[in-house]
Amino acid sequence: MQLATPSDVRIDKWLWAVRVFKTRSLAIAACHAGRVKIGDQRVKPSRSIHVGEVVTAQVGEIKRTVRVLGRIERRIGAAAVPQFMEDLTPPEEYAKPREQYLEPLFHRPKGAGRPTKRDRRMIEKLGSPPCA
Repeated sequence: MQLATPSDVRIDKWLWAVRVFKTRSLAIAACHAGRVKIGDQRVKPSRSIHVGEVVTAQVGEIKRTVRVLGRIERRIGAAAVPQFMEDLTPPEEYAKPREQYLEPLFHRPKGAGRPTKRDRRMIEKLGSPPCA
């Protein structure tokens, strides 16, 4: 699939087109907040992107690092994204959000039925702040 490459592409459009951000407005907001950097420099949404640059973007909990392989203005299918960007994000970054889920404080066996009044009081005691 060969697409016409424009001469100047805004970084917010490119980040949206290669699916780093779900919407262009999220890409613009991230640029304004300083969560998008090229070479440790914060960038404005209107900055032009150049082939070979390494872009770092904080997307939620994940710090994504990508290399620009081509310019594109329109959103493309996920299968065509590798033509325009190389993902340099370490696998540990993608595992970060999964680590935050905690195991429950107590275990109720499956099929044990509804909690009894005693069980409910114990559950409420675990969730309430200590009395002063």
